[in-house]
Amino acid sequence: MAVSDHRLAKDKKPNIFMRIGLFIRQVFDEMRKVVAPSGFELLKWSFAVFVFVFLLMLFTTGIDFGFGRLMFTLFG
Repeated sequence: MAVSDHRLAKDKKPNIFMRIGLFIRQVFDEMRKVVAPSGFELLKWSFAVFVFVFLLMLFTTGIDFGFGRLMFTLFG
């Protein structure tokens, strides 16, 4: 069964350079939409990240200390 010319034209991709160019144009279009945070927002989010990391450190330290005490209790 023969494939119609319309289907062949539809399935054909543009060459590699056109696809790379399209990708780069799309990247620049998306980058134009990015909004930089203000100084206060940056400070606020940095503080939030530091607090979150500190809490994770406390949690990990607590778990480590707890398992250490448990192993010391079980195996002397």
